Amino acid sequence: MATNPFVFYVGDVMRGDGMPQVRSQTGPSPSRIGPEMIAIPEGGEVTVEATITPLGSGVLVDATATAVLDGECVRCLAPLHPTESITISQVFSSDDDFITGDPEDDEDKGSGDEILHVSRDDKVDLEQSFTDEAGLSLPFNPTCLPACKNDETDVPEPDGVSGEEERTDPRWSGLEKFL
Repeated sequence: MATNPFVFYVGDVMRGDGMPQVRSQTGPSPSRIGPEMIAIPEGGEVTVEATITPLGSGVLVDATATAVLDGECVRCLAPLHPTESITISQVFSSDDDFITGDPEDDEDKGSGDEILHVSRDDKVDLEQSFTDEAGLSLPFNPTCLPACKNDETDVPEPDGVSGEEERTDPRWSGLEKFL
């Protein structure tokens, strides 16, 4: 069975000499990670390089996942397979009292910045953190770079506005009789 490249054992770092450790893991992605038009495909090879820093009863994981994405251009529907890197920084706690504050201080209640937990077998799972970051950093409407092969044809821009003012978008040409 293939190993999940997003799961790291951190027990030795938390109980070690207090120095950060750098680790790298490669394996198939357990799920599709990214927006609808371009993403790391499920089963696609992912390399995760992580720096794991001990924080007493927790760890800070700074990690970069590199993979070949699978998608298509929203202009010409050509397949896209760029290699991209996604970077995260996530804190994990091994005990409930990892970060405590003044109970009188109501400023941070409900901020959404909950601390994730180290599992009972001293592992951290970075998959959800990468899924969240991919949704924010990968393009929602990916296009061919630097330009589509069909840019000289009448293929409209993704928002329906042609790149040239003089040219009429062919989807709207039937409305000219009403002007």
